[in-house]
Amino acid sequence: MQVYLGRIAKMYDDVGVGEHWALDPQILPLYATGASLLVLSLQIAYAAGRSSSTTPVQASVHTPKHVRLQGNVTTLSFKAARFLGCSALLSLSIVTSASHRTGGIEGSLSFWEKWIEWSLPIAFLYASFLSGVSLFSAKWGRITTRHNLYLLLFISSIYAYRDFWPFMTTTGIPQDISEGSLLWAKIALLTFVAIFIPLFIPREYVPVNSNEPMEEPNAEQTASTFSGMLYFYLDTLMFKASKVEHLPYEELPVLADYDRATYLREKGFPHLDPLAGAKESHLFFKIIRTFRARFIILCFNVVFQVLATFAAPLVSTDYLERGEESTEIRPYFWIAWIFIGPMAYSVARQAYIFISTGTGVQAESLITQLVFEHSLRIRVKPETSGSELAADSASSSGTSTPVADAAPAAPKKKSSSDNMIGKLNNLVTSDLSSISGARDFLLVVLYVPLQVGLSIVFLYNILGISAFIGLFTVIALMPVPRLLVNKLASLEDEKMKLTDARVQAVTETVSSLRMLKMFAWEWKMNEKIQESRKSELIKTWKIEVWTTLSNSVNNLIGACTILTTFGFYTIVMKQELDASKVFSSMPVFDQMMIQLSMLTFLLGRTISELLDAYASTGENVYTPVPDTDVVGFNDAIFSWAKEEDDGAATPSFRLRVPGELIFKNGCMNLITGPTGSGKTSLLMALLGEMHFVPSLPNAWFNLPRDGGVAYASQESWVMNDTIKNNVLFGSPFDEERYNKVLQQCALKQDLELFDASDATEVGERGLTLSGRQKARITLARAVYSSAQVILLDDVLAALDVHTAKWIVEECLLGDLIKGRTVLLVTHNVALTEPIAHFIVSINKDGSLSTRNSVPMDHLPKALVEELEDIPAELDATKETTENDSSAKPSGKLIIREEIKTGRVGRKALKLFISALAGKHPFFFFPLWVMGMVASEVMISFQLWYLGHWGSQYENQPGEAVKASYYLSIYTSLLVFTALVQFVKALYYKLGAIRASTAIHNTLMGSVLGTTLRWLDETPVSRIITRCTQDIRSLDGPLSETFDWVVDLSIGVMTKLGSVVIISPIFIFPGMFIAGVGSLIANIYLKAQLSVKREMSNAKAPVLAHFGATVNALVSSCRMSWDLNRWIGIRMDLLGATFTTSLALYLVITRSASAANTGFSLAVALDFCNYILGWVRLYNDFEVEANSLERIQSYTEIDQEKRPTEAGKPPAAWPTSGELRVEKLSARYSADSPEVLHQLSFQIRSGERVGVVGRTGSGKSTLTLSLLRCILTDGHVYYDGIATDGINLDALRSNITIIPQVPELLSGTLRRNLDPFGEHDDAVLNAALKYAGLFSLQSESDDVRITLDTKISSGGSNLSVGQRQIIALSRAMVRESKLLILDEDYKTDALIQDALRSKLGSDVTVITIAHRLQTIMDADKIMVLDAGKLVEFDSPATLLRKEDSIFKGLVDNSGHSDELRAIAFGKARKQ
Repeated sequence: MQVYLGRIAKMYDDVGVGEHWALDPQILPLYATGASLLVLSLQIAYAAGRSSSTTPVQASVHTPKHVRLQGNVTTLSFKAARFLGCSALLSLSIVTSASHRTGGIEGSLSFWEKWIEWSLPIAFLYASFLSGVSLFSAKWGRITTRHNLYLLLFISSIYAYRDFWPFMTTTGIPQDISEGSLLWAKIALLTFVAIFIPLFIPREYVPVNSNEPMEEPNAEQTASTFSGMLYFYLDTLMFKASKVEHLPYEELPVLADYDRATYLREKGFPHLDPLAGAKESHLFFKIIRTFRARFIILCFNVVFQVLATFAAPLVSTDYLERGEESTEIRPYFWIAWIFIGPMAYSVARQAYIFISTGTGVQAESLITQLVFEHSLRIRVKPETSGSELAADSASSSGTSTPVADAAPAAPKKKSSSDNMIGKLNNLVTSDLSSISGARDFLLVVLYVPLQVGLSIVFLYNILGISAFIGLFTVIALMPVPRLLVNKLASLEDEKMKLTDARVQAVTETVSSLRMLKMFAWEWKMNEKIQESRKSELIKTWKIEVWTTLSNSVNNLIGACTILTTFGFYTIVMKQELDASKVFSSMPVFDQMMIQLSMLTFLLGRTISELLDAYASTGENVYTPVPDTDVVGFNDAIFSWAKEEDDGAATPSFRLRVPGELIFKNGCMNLITGPTGSGKTSLLMALLGEMHFVPSLPNAWFNLPRDGGVAYASQESWVMNDTIKNNVLFGSPFDEERYNKVLQQCALKQDLELFDASDATEVGERGLTLSGRQKARITLARAVYSSAQVILLDDVLAALDVHTAKWIVEECLLGDLIKGRTVLLVTHNVALTEPIAHFIVSINKDGSLSTRNSVPMDHLPKALVEELEDIPAELDATKETTENDSSAKPSGKLIIREEIKTGRVGRKALKLFISALAGKHPFFFFPLWVMGMVASEVMISFQLWYLGHWGSQYENQPGEAVKASYYLSIYTSLLVFTALVQFVKALYYKLGAIRASTAIHNTLMGSVLGTTLRWLDETPVSRIITRCTQDIRSLDGPLSETFDWVVDLSIGVMTKLGSVVIISPIFIFPGMFIAGVGSLIANIYLKAQLSVKREMSNAKAPVLAHFGATVNALVSSCRMSWDLNRWIGIRMDLLGATFTTSLALYLVITRSASAANTGFSLAVALDFCNYILGWVRLYNDFEVEANSLERIQSYTEIDQEKRPTEAGKPPAAWPTSGELRVEKLSARYSADSPEVLHQLSFQIRSGERVGVVGRTGSGKSTLTLSLLRCILTDGHVYYDGIATDGINLDALRSNITIIPQVPELLSGTLRRNLDPFGEHDDAVLNAALKYAGLFSLQSESDDVRITLDTKISSGGSNLSVGQRQIIALSRAMVRESKLLILDEDYKTDALIQDALRSKLGSDVTVITIAHRLQTIMDADKIMVLDAGKLVEFDSPATLLRKEDSIFKGLVDNSGHSDELRAIAFGKARKQ
């Protein structure tokens, strides 16, 4: 002890405490105390009088008040322990200082020496004060805790330098050893309060909104620092997931409040959304501005990562080069660094990924919400001619939309490949993934330059100027990969256009699949999709070839860099390349090449271009309106598009409103006119869906929105939800108002038809509802709303005359409509004119005429008498409905998407593997595996050979080593390895393209061949997800990860074998590490698969409704990334432990040469990295295989009977339209009840038959039965041949149906009439003429529909009447002998005239009647009731029967005399 004291005294003398006391390390705690006190005072002064915006959430009221203020009991206990620890440190420091005064060092202390001695007691006194404040004050607790922590860590670093570091050297002595046991007591206490407590104390939950704290915060928000760094807070979830087959979404941790969509929207939209005040800039910079605080933290993290990567090379340089004897630092220090360095890097890396992925997920949530909101503002044009997306901010954000003195801005030209539907679907799937991938831009702009710069410095210290030769080699060769990347970028752009086109084709096909199946067009459409898919995969193959070439070039550049560096060092500089230089420089070379490769790639695509298109283009300049409550126009002209040369039909239509047109407020306004005159356009113009074209300086238009606007469209729209939710549409439920709306909209009796009443799901696009029911639900939604302005677009058109009169009498004249401004577009002028206050007539030439009207408060007596029976029936329905309180069925139609459990199924893997190998699996797989084995063995052998080269300098002089010889062999190894990798990669990619082709064909064939019932139960968005998102996974990530998993599996075995060759005993640690890694991986995989499956299934609803599942997506995405951090940190820990153990073993046993030691350590690091990579990639494969499972499940869905050779009818069939039905029964599925019951009838060729019956009687079911779209029993003979014995495509291609709301395809009118080019233009024009289209337009019309007119998807740019005429034209082109018409009111006269005069005499027409006038001249009338045929005879015969149901309908129609005259006139002619 005396020796130690003497040395310490000498140290004091050497320093000269009296003269240089200010520089003594022992006084530094006093400086730190002063600085902290100064900063704390400033903070207190700044915060004085200001209340904290966020305060910790209080515990339960049953908890003591002091605990509630300070958090939970655990947190309070830690704070108390910290206070006691600081107090104990204060006591020990006082004892130590007092002992220095009374003895220990001879002589008395000077004044300055006393300050030094009392520096620590003062610091610990201040620390005790801070810990006390944090314990007893809720307001200042967090601030004082931070100051306390920083001060204690500073003091700890001083002790580490003075008293711990000397133990790491062979000559050092602890400087405070004179304190004896008190020193170690202080160090132990200091470790406890400065390190242990800060690491393990739970964090206090601070809500983002103190007014709405979470009842139970996410564990992430309260986890301790240690738990957060190593992700222990996920252990409960991980172990729970490992014990069950599947962990449902409900079992996942609650979403943190800072990840919730509402908070993200409030935080991000002011920076992202131009309509919320965001500045004009690129989307990238907007995201940076939104998350700027996180990116600043990431910058510091990146710098630390770069420094940590050099820990292992520094060990190799110092220890391997100088050896244990030639350095003062103990070898165990370097061995410890082999563990500490990688673990420090791992913690930093995982923290970086944790923050960046969290930011990426939040950015995805924000952008998803942004896309959803802006997509509602899109004006849709026909997508076949370069659709333009535009948004009119005024249409959604203002109460008025007047415009003047502005010329339209020149629109940006779009390419012909701009398919809006496909682009939007890609936007929320593929492009969002690209956005998320751009989160790592800091790696390019900061990590790479730092890494490369420090690598050059490091290599220069080892290899001298040859390091710059290597750098010059890289710089000289960089243009080559740059050219390859440019080529790849252009190929990717071309492929993306092809992908968008395919997605558009698939989306349209799936959306129209019911119509396509009824026309037997599904397989021809499939051929077109396969052609598009083939073009896409050809481009994909080119991308794969160029990508593989680019990777090979990058590898060769790395090889050239190493060759030139080592060659210059050994041949030119004549230096010895020993083992320490080789194994110190190789990791740095690898890192440098990885970073330089990153510089050759640009950031992925973003969606800013599309979002930019949503912003206001500045085309409108607003001027005041005379009255903001006015609804109307003044000298207004509107166009569907800015461009006049796009060839579209309606987009080039111009709505002209000359002079002033002001609708009357608080009453009924009527808008009438012929088909195609622009009635719907008038409403669309008010809503802002058309482009305003100013004509005069005082031009304006206005629709007040303050009181709300409700719109019922001409083509009824319903959500895929219950009837009740469709009526409420998010409005508060008012039972009295709700029941009144159902009564006034005549929905009460319809609800009785459904077992679940208003809880019945309507299905995709309302497929469980008739057209009449959808129209009334759409009307009910508008009436139920509280909107002051109601726009009704021909809502009476789909209704029969009785229901239409009921709606007028009870609803439009009812108390719920009273006092509201109603604009009603209608063809039924006779019925609605008596209740109108103001009537606008749009003439065929586009001119307008207006007149006031004196409305009646009731319908004329003649009309009222026609309703005498209806109120009684509805009242009876009301009574039975209200008294029925029994439990109703759930009404569920859409089947919940099945979520696979457990690991990837054998069927899914078999589907992929068999498609991958094609017809020669025993040839494909052996060659592929042999290529990977050769590649991995050669990579390990290259590293060993470098060590072997370096070891030659240990046994002989440097001049005797032929560097050129070893360099040439090493070059040969590099070239051979690169060639093997190139060929192997292309060989596998060829199989991957083959798999993509086969699986896509199988999927599309299965979907297109399925039954209508399956389509009823499956949302379109779910099918589209399979054909887009899941196919994208198959094309890229799935096949890539499978290749990597197999490659890494072989690599793990190769690396372990290399280590075992050098150190055989490490076969056991290696197997142990692999076993523990497998156990951890198994726990991780089960949890990750559950999360990923839930996340994948959550994405399909996003395609149907962007906002419905944003929170679920954020929760699943965040959890998925967090689970990756959990496995990553644990695998890194295992790897560091294995490598450190190997290093310790080699140092202790000295059983290997320096070359083999370096080789073993390098391979051990690779082995550990390979294990982690294998676990992560295998998980990625299983996750991506979820898409494979989803595809595979769709290959086993219900299928219609496929065509066979035996099912082909005679070539001339059918020669007539004769139809004979015998005991026909039908049901929608095998387990559903019969809907049709034993129907038998015969229709002769050329007859016209009208089918009547109330809703639910089976009229539409009969149509489906004739087409064999549902399950049937009995026999149907068409032209003498039983239809159940012929192929479905042959049957359906010879029957044509015209639905009530026809579906059209995007493209030209020619494509809609003749999709597959089977007829010439003369035939098509003749069909249009006979159908009556040309009678609705003249040669001088501005908008003349021709065969080249562009039709948007679904025909949305045409009126319903125009669509029906086109559908009739399509039927004429098909020349079917059997025509089924679901007639409508709009163009009834034109269609009926065409049916009577233009069709061949042998064409049989079956009409589903909505109006008796259209079928009174039919040859026969079929009356259905509850699925049974109750009457079937000529109209005249049925009218003569006293008890005839048909006679009752005619007698109660209000036009019985007219109808009877038509029927008997027809009978007399016959």
